[in-house]
Amino acid sequence: MISFIRGELAEITESSVVIDCGGVGYEMLVPGQVFENLPRIGNEVKLYTYLQVREDGVSLYGFLDRDELAVFRLLIGVSGIGPKGAVGILSALSTNDLRFAVLAEDEKTIAKAPGIGAKTAKKLILELKDKFRLEDAFERKLMQAENLVSENGEDDFRQAVLETIQALEALGFPPAQAKRMVNSVEGAEGMSPDELLKAALKKA
Repeated sequence: MISFIRGELAEITESSVVIDCGGVGYEMLVPGQVFENLPRIGNEVKLYTYLQVREDGVSLYGFLDRDELAVFRLLIGVSGIGPKGAVGILSALSTNDLRFAVLAEDEKTIAKAPGIGAKTAKKLILELKDKFRLEDAFERKLMQAENLVSENGEDDFRQAVLETIQALEALGFPPAQAKRMVNSVEGAEGMSPDELLKAALKKA
């Protein structure tokens, strides 16, 4: 069983990433939430993994932390939700947003995920409500807020990245794609927001 893979982020596609680990490229399907937190290409990244083995092939799924992997495992345990459906849910909702939605029995929010209708959303809530705790949801929410404050207090480069992502969104790019485009720019440090925007647009 592959627990995690650590290596150089080599490629980013619409639905997957490739990590170069010792000269071997591992392609992993990842949720949209992972794209938003990836380092730039060429930097080291560590993803926790889930290996799906079927008669028609093998698929590897990657997650930034053990919590996301744990929630993914819970989702695929729900009748009618496979790995791709679980990735779709975690692309539409963070693990914490999903926790709050399940605990609040918010079917509409869950049903917004691709391929998840009202019936499946109800089933998901029914099967997972006893597996989530409100205390865990609030604790993780607090941790995310603290991390955001820490990140926003860093250097001008982070501000340039933020301005570039906002500019791409204003041009009509979805938030996740805008972040992937910026993350794909090599040698981004030292670029002005205008230079970074021009380089990111070449990744469209």
